[in-house]
Amino acid sequence: MRRTDREVKDMDRIQEILMSCKVCRLGMTDENRRVYIVPMNYGFRFEDGRLILYFHGAREGRKLKLISSNPAVGIELDCGHELTEGTLACQYSYRYASIIGSGKAAIVSEPDEKLMALAVIMKHQTGRDFSEFETNPKLEKAVTVIRVDVDEYSCKQNVLV
Repeated sequence: MRRTDREVKDMDRIQEILMSCKVCRLGMTDENRRVYIVPMNYGFRFEDGRLILYFHGAREGRKLKLISSNPAVGIELDCGHELTEGTLACQYSYRYASIIGSGKAAIVSEPDEKLMALAVIMKHQTGRDFSEFETNPKLEKAVTVIRVDVDEYSCKQNVLV
């Protein structure tokens, strides 16, 4: 990381950033090495200290085809956006927090893990427990859940004083 003064290593702060961001851009590549990036709502948890992201979506489509042929993905999340003005153009700056990384994506097929993942996503996006929502027993079968085991990531923020 070039700007080590902006690097975030504190796990409590990283979790705060993960909680503040609501959209993760999921990047994949096709057989011709063309990049495909999709902004998606997500949920997250840590398992044995490793970051795991969950996404849900349609049961078919381009991202599922790409993941099945190449599970290597990139992730990018950013939040806390605020322009800070200066007197000269080059004195302007921008506040932000971001997480960028890579990992392996997989389609979750086990029903209990799918329901748990949907609960994690709903909790992150709404702040409400899954049990507070009326659910349909067919819910688990109606969507695809993608799990990304994040292999590596970096977190940084620009907090202007």
